[in-house]
Amino acid sequence: MTSGQISYDLRRLRIHGLIERIPGTFRYQLTPDGTRQATFLTRLTQRLLITGLAELAQPDPPVPSRLRAAARAYDAAIDDLARHSGLVA
Repeated sequence: MTSGQISYDLRRLRIHGLIERIPGTFRYQLTPDGTRQATFLTRLTQRLLITGLAELAQPDPPVPSRLRAAARAYDAAIDDLARHSGLVA
């Protein structure tokens, strides 16, 4: 990352109230709201995204899954849309 990109990212985090500058230094620290957001996103990733993606990646799940059925329905809808629009030969 360039220094311009880092400055931009730090500025956006500061504007959104997730970090604050430590007075008299070039360092930043998380605000209480930033800590809450980071904790929430970490838990979301660990509990939903990683387990959900693992469930979709398993070739034969032991129990039928609503998530896997939804993924199949989504794939079928995209295939139908492509077929009707003439994108599939």
